[in-house]
Amino acid sequence: MNNTISNNHVAPRLWVSSLTALMISLLLALVMAGPAYALDLDAAKDSGWVGERYTGYLGVVQPEAGVKALVDDVNNKRTQVYKDLAAKNKITLQEVEKIAGKKVIEKTRPGNLIDLGNGWLKK
Repeated sequence: MNNTISNNHVAPRLWVSSLTALMISLLLALVMAGPAYALDLDAAKDSGWVGERYTGYLGVVQPEAGVKALVDDVNNKRTQVYKDLAAKNKITLQEVEKIAGKKVIEKTRPGNLIDLGNGWLKK
């Protein structure tokens, strides 16, 4: 009879734990890489999917994947800032939106799209 101890029963456990570690690493990599795939506002503007409107808010030009969510997110944040400015300066939200509309259009880079009230055009 052979007195050596077989390591064959250890190999499957090592293989399973290695596979589990690999799967966890891949999952973490995907989770961490997620924000890298998020649509960027400047990229959306440069692609012509999004433009600045005279209202002070973004508008969807081409409904590509993720564009509406991006526009909604930015516009919701702008609305809150505009409301705060209106309250602080004792003016209406509409007055702040009008001022903001002029400023965002002034700041829009040449070649990006703007809407002055009568449709999209390149600045």
